[in-house]
Amino acid sequence: MFRRITDDLHAVFERDPAATNRLEVLLAYSGFHALLAYRAAHVLSEWGLPLFPRLISQLARWLTGIEIHPKAIIGRGFFIDHGMGVVIGETAIIGDFVTLFQGVTLGGTGKDRGKRHPTLGNHVVVGAGAKVLGNITIGDFVKIGANSVVLRSVPSNSTVIGIPGRIIKTISDALPEATMDHTNVPDPIAERFEAMEQELILLRKKIDETRAPSSHWRER
Repeated sequence: MFRRITDDLHAVFERDPAATNRLEVLLAYSGFHALLAYRAAHVLSEWGLPLFPRLISQLARWLTGIEIHPKAIIGRGFFIDHGMGVVIGETAIIGDFVTLFQGVTLGGTGKDRGKRHPTLGNHVVVGAGAKVLGNITIGDFVKIGANSVVLRSVPSNSTVIGIPGRIIKTISDALPEATMDHTNVPDPIAERFEAMEQELILLRKKIDETRAPSSHWRER
């Protein structure tokens, strides 16, 4: 557990340029606090201790605004940026070096029992406000845009945006790092409207060209 906490601390400095020193992170980073509470609660949950793991997670939720179920499985190098409103369900599985922004939900879609929360691969980035719901699998190096709602599994090395989430880009090689340029995410709907507008312009031009000869004969 201590090795994973060290990796989590290192992840803060690796992915947050605002982090300046360890004392600041230890005292003032709610995402790191919630993760420390989760690590302790998860160990107690694996030991089969009743009640106390949930009490720890609820105390962390009250203090940080981040709710992580003690039975969720989270790999090393996990980073929650800001974190307020993050919810991670009981059967969620998160790989190594994953980044979640504020308002992210890894939740279920109903009252099904068993595996009902998503599985995230390694080096996944989930943007602010995104919802990943149900027993689906998100592959390695996937980027999920802010406020997206993902309801289906996503292959590795993909970028997903929209409601419901749509894959807008898939590349064959792994991405170099788990970052996401939110300002330059493509908008497939706007691109489609632009294409339709160009088609309408071409159609109008053709109609005008076909009308021109008849108008000329009427004048004669």
